[in-house]
Amino acid sequence: MTIKEKQDQLIKEFENYSEWDDKYAYLIKLGRELEPLPEEFKTEKYKLNGCQSQVWINAKQNDGKVVLEADSDAAIVKGLIALLIKVYSGSTPDEILTNPPDFLSKIGIDNHLSPTRKNGLGAMLKQIQMYAFALKAMKK
Repeated sequence: MTIKEKQDQLIKEFENYSEWDDKYAYLIKLGRELEPLPEEFKTEKYKLNGCQSQVWINAKQNDGKVVLEADSDAAIVKGLIALLIKVYSGSTPDEILTNPPDFLSKIGIDNHLSPTRKNGLGAMLKQIQMYAFALKAMKK
C-alpha cells in the first residue's frame, strides 16, 4: 500500500466519527495498539526534543524500507506517533521524503491540537524525515 493510500484510509477511518471526543478516543486507541518499544530505545539518544511529553523514536531499514517504532508517556501523543507510523513505516526513504502529511489537515487534527502538541507533532515528522534522509544516504 502506498503512503497516499494509507493516508486516504486514515481519512476514511476518522470520517466515521463526527465528534472530536470520539476522534480523540480513536487516536488514543491507535496509540494503545502500537507495538511496545524495547526498553533499550527509551534513552536520551532516541528521545525527541521539541515535545512537552516524552517521545522516543527509532528507525531501522529492512529490505530498503524504513521501519519505525516509537512510544510516548502521553496517550494523545502516543496516538499521534501511531498515526505517523501507520502512514510512513514500511515505505522507502524516498517515499517518506516526497509524501507530505496532507492527511493531518484533512482529518482536521492539526486544528484541534494545543500549540505544544502541534509543535511536538512537527518535531515527530521532522525526526521521521531525518531518519529517512540518513537511511537514504547510508544506502549510497
